Amino acid sequence: MSQQASPRGTFQVIADALKAQIEADPERAELPTVADVMDVHNVSRGVVLRAFGVLQKDGVAEPVPGGRWRVIKEGQQTDRRPLVERVTDVFADDRLKVGATFPSASALCERFDVSRPTMTKALEKLEAAGWLSEGGQGKLRTVRALPNREESSSS
Repeated sequence: MSQQASPRGTFQVIADALKAQIEADPERAELPTVADVMDVHNVSRGVVLRAFGVLQKDGVAEPVPGGRWRVIKEGQQTDRRPLVERVTDVFADDRLKVGATFPSASALCERFDVSRPTMTKALEKLEAAGWLSEGGQGKLRTVRALPNREESSSS
């Protein structure tokens, strides 16, 4: 691709090119890596990240843990709230009571499609809020208190 565009608009040119690639390949699940886009368009990391930001703002792509970017399929319903908010919904969704066993970190990783370290951070926040007992290897967390409905409801 020719870089005849103004340097201020280069990120938009790249965003448009990536959108065209996504439209041309409906099966595409991920964007190319930042490094690949930098090489193809001969631009800096900052320019690529601005282009990816345009795609995110337009609802075309979103960042995922690990530095990659996922293509958002048309009609795909993805909860964009922070993970800790989504995990907080488990109290109501699973109708948990004080003293009940909270789902394991492994089960929650699968349920929310996140890595173990990411889930552990979210669970630590719920522990710090006083809603869960402290977990650990082989130690199940239990519900210590229930979040207020306003804090955990999304519907």
